[in-house]
Amino acid sequence: MAIKRPKSHTFAIGLLGWAIACWVFFPIAWMALTSFKTEVDAIATPPQFIFRPSLASYHEVFARANYWHFTLNTVAISLGATIVALALSVPAAYAMAFIPSQRTRGTLLWMLSTRMLPPVGVLVPIYLLARNTHLLDTLTGLGIVDMLTNLPIIVWMLFTFFREVPAPILEAGRMDGASRWQEMTLVLLPLALPGIASTALLSIILCWNESFWSLNLTSSQAAPLAAFIASFSSPEGLFFGKLSAASTLAVAPILVFGWFSQKQLVRGLTFGAVK
Repeated sequence: MAIKRPKSHTFAIGLLGWAIACWVFFPIAWMALTSFKTEVDAIATPPQFIFRPSLASYHEVFARANYWHFTLNTVAISLGATIVALALSVPAAYAMAFIPSQRTRGTLLWMLSTRMLPPVGVLVPIYLLARNTHLLDTLTGLGIVDMLTNLPIIVWMLFTFFREVPAPILEAGRMDGASRWQEMTLVLLPLALPGIASTALLSIILCWNESFWSLNLTSSQAAPLAAFIASFSSPEGLFFGKLSAASTLAVAPILVFGWFSQKQLVRGLTFGAVK
């Protein structure tokens, strides 16, 4: 028998949810608002909520840098790193989920522990490797680093999703004569498609938002949107109007992408939660 919550509790939970959402979204909204201010209005004290909107900052941003060059680089790196990471992670997660060994759990924990390492701790060797292999300031070099950085999380997520697939379904495939490859591609992947989709979406978002390696391994040719934003920080100081305009242009595509794919993302993250 379902327990009905009092209306006051439902209202309080809804109000709390809206409060948290507004708190999280406020910095993004303020950044977008500041991008339409002049530099004088952007640094005004106290902050001005009522002002005359101006597109001057956007005009200067487009005049100073090739926005579409940085955007295409970011899209190429994010999609390429995600596709390669999924191609490596799916077989690895399948083997760990359905052909486990005594070292499986330790291997998963070791992979996840690499995410706890501060990136600056391995900056010098990775920079030297990229330089010596002629991958410095290339889409391939930055894509490989992003892929390897996100690989432990992707393997962990896919491993969790694969474990939620009912074992009798896979056993039925084996009884019908399916090989390991057929079992993985024809049986498992269609069943775990929501989880794989949400993992791919998360990987794209992580690659899009990555800044440390973008700023240290690229300069001009393969520079993504993180470098585009950083280029508006000059020795003369921070110009908040232009910086806000550049930041808004950089985050707008991934915000729109996340908004339209939120249903698939939530569906994948809750995959197997109810049986």
